[in-house]
Amino acid sequence: MSKEIRIRIIALQAVMILVFGFCGGVLYWGNGFVNGMIHDQLVAQKINFPAQDSASFKALPPQDAAAIQPYAGQQLTTGDQAKVYAENFIGVHLKAVAGGQTYSQVSAAAQAKPQDQKLAAQVQTLFRGETLRGLLLNAWGWSQVALYALYAAIGLTVAAAAVFFALVFEVVAAIRTSSVTAGDRMGRDMKVAGTPS
Repeated sequence: MSKEIRIRIIALQAVMILVFGFCGGVLYWGNGFVNGMIHDQLVAQKINFPAQDSASFKALPPQDAAAIQPYAGQQLTTGDQAKVYAENFIGVHLKAVAGGQTYSQVSAAAQAKPQDQKLAAQVQTLFRGETLRGLLLNAWGWSQVALYALYAAIGLTVAAAAVFFALVFEVVAAIRTSSVTAGDRMGRDMKVAGTPS
């Protein structure tokens, strides 16, 4: 391999290491930022899962109780916890408010019967519950983005390490080739100097 091509390969590898390292670093930072933001916002809300011995926990359907059980009594701090709370606690209670109807369905009925206080109360409960549920699911969605950013960062770190080892190989090969070439030249020069004219 010619010296010029080897220099280009080494330069390309150095640039790739810098790009992979920078992008991986940004993704690690993004993962930490998103998870930190989710944690801080959820902690500020002071939402707790019901304790296992509480009436609200015991009233849950078995499938929902099983999903909540690992977090029973804990404060909500992660995206995964937010999803479980939104789906298996708030979601269950919202289904019981108006026979499984959604906010938009009950709101339309309440607009048709503006004097019905029961429908008005259901509208308010569903609006608040579905809003909180949506916000918690949004937190979970962003935690998934952070998780994929972490996977991408790990992949880029592995790629940067692979390119780094290839760069080391190229530099070592260039040094060996350079010393062999210099030694061959010196040997030829000595041979030429020792040859009778």
